[in-house]
Amino acid sequence: MMISYDKQLIKTDVEIKKMQEAGRVNALVLKEIKSMIKPGITTKELDIVAESIIRDHGGIPTFKGYPGPYPYPATLTISINEEMVHGIPSGRVLKEGDIVSVDCGTTLDGYIGDSAFTKGVGEIGKEKSRLIQVTEESLYKGIEYMRPGNHIGDVSAAIQEHVESHGYHVPRKYTGHGVGRKMHEPPQVPNFGVPGQGILLQVGMTIAIEPMVLVGTPKTKVLSDQWTVISADRSLTAHYEHTVAVTANSPLILTRVREN
Repeated sequence: MMISYDKQLIKTDVEIKKMQEAGRVNALVLKEIKSMIKPGITTKELDIVAESIIRDHGGIPTFKGYPGPYPYPATLTISINEEMVHGIPSGRVLKEGDIVSVDCGTTLDGYIGDSAFTKGVGEIGKEKSRLIQVTEESLYKGIEYMRPGNHIGDVSAAIQEHVESHGYHVPRKYTGHGVGRKMHEPPQVPNFGVPGQGILLQVGMTIAIEPMVLVGTPKTKVLSDQWTVISADRSLTAHYEHTVAVTANSPLILTRVREN
C-alpha cells in the first residue's frame, strides 16, 4: 500500500544547506562531549558544556523546553546502561564500565540537526563493546537505503535485520523521524519493518535515522521522571543517530563535522 507524504516537508537545496550547518554545530557538540566522557564526570557537567557550545555558535538547544509530560529541562539527553533514551542530565557521576548514550539537537537559523552516539566509560569489556558496535553498524545499514525509489520499510528492515542477526532487539514504541524546521516531522521511521512497504523516499526528504538496541527484550518502560525510557528487564541498551537527506545520488549525512 502506498502511503502519501506531505510535499511541504520536502526540503530545497537551500534548506538542506541550512540543516547541514545546524548539523555541523551539533556534531561539534557531540565530538567535544565524547572526549569528556570519563569516570568521575557528572552528566550535568556534560550538559553545561553542550549548551555553551551551541549558544557560542549562535544556535539554540532544540531539546531544552521541548514539550512532553513537562518541558524538557536540559540540552542533552544522557542515558546510561539500561536507560535507552531521554535520560535527564543530573549530578549522577559516570563510572568505569558504564555505557552512555548522548543525544543532542541544535536549532540554527530555524533548522535542526539531531544526532546521537553511545560510548563506554573507561574499560567496558567485549560484550558491551559489541553492543555499541552493532548499534552503530545498524545505523549505517539503514542510511544506505536512504535513496530515492526505496521505501521507509527498506530502511527499517535493514536496521532490524542487522540488530536481530546479532541476537539483540529493537523497540516497537520509539522510532526515527522526519526533521527540519520542527524536531519531529513526518514520516516516522521504525527500527523494524518490511522491505518495499511504507512511504516512498524522495529527493529532499530529511530524516533522523536512530536505531535503539536492547540486549534482553524489545519492551520498554518510562521511569517516574516521566522522560527516561529504560529496557523493561533493565538489560543494556545503546543508541546511535544521524540526520540524513535523500539526494539524487548518495545519502547525505547532515550531522557530521565537515572540514569546510
